[in-house]
Amino acid sequence: MAPPLFIAGLSAIADRYDALLCDAWGVIHDGVRVFPGVAEALIEFRRARGPVVVLTNAPRPRAIIPGQLDRLGLPRAAYDGVVTSGDATRAAIAAMAPAPAFKLGPEKDDGLYDGLDIAFAPLDRAGFIICTGLFDDQRDTPEDYRALLAEGAARGLPMICANPDIVVNWGGRMIWCAGALAEIYERLGARVIYGGKPHAPIYDVAMAELARAAGREIAKDRTLVIGDGLKTDIAGANAQGIDALLIAGEGGVHEGGAGADAIAAALKKAGVAAAYAATGLRWR
Repeated sequence: MAPPLFIAGLSAIADRYDALLCDAWGVIHDGVRVFPGVAEALIEFRRARGPVVVLTNAPRPRAIIPGQLDRLGLPRAAYDGVVTSGDATRAAIAAMAPAPAFKLGPEKDDGLYDGLDIAFAPLDRAGFIICTGLFDDQRDTPEDYRALLAEGAARGLPMICANPDIVVNWGGRMIWCAGALAEIYERLGARVIYGGKPHAPIYDVAMAELARAAGREIAKDRTLVIGDGLKTDIAGANAQGIDALLIAGEGGVHEGGAGADAIAAALKKAGVAAAYAATGLRWR
């Protein structure tokens, strides 16, 4: 795999692309604030090139996300639309109905179920598990759930994972996500169904959203994915045949340093490739 081209800003490569699929957490913000330069980069790309869709593994319907971005300080002029793992996950949940589900995750994610005809049940009476995250992601760890997951696996219950992310960087602190529980569940021999990055369903929804914003189909070879997660953003882009820009600076989940050698080693270890790398999302 060729090493990524390091760029100072998006303007250096913008003329190669007609659309962006941009990760949220770790690229646009850290859960507390929008990173410096991000708003300008996205606004300038939209002005000069084409649509921007925020592509996030948030386990919630897309309608919730713009309000969250407002509160963090990202102007609506920076993007055309939002696609979430929650959007892609709802179809998988509907396909499991009318079997009752065991709900594994915090109440803040309950918006995922709005409008769905879904019944919930204790684990011993459930037909499948929906995992949106840990019950308390501020204090719990994935290992706290091993016994519960082992029980579900022993019963042969499939799991729908609404957020394939393992961790996110929340204001400098790493917070466990649903993907960490799904990883344990798979190791226990159970089946996990994913809707978010790096899996295909979310990209089908995202490309359709880009086409809606542009008023025409956008070719994948004219689309750029921007993300900080090697196993989600970059792996997903590779599987879709879309170029990727890896954001390797502070605030994301990339580990191992932002230097050329460290990034090349991390990409090789993960078995993925990025066309470009940068320490942050800026225009220049």
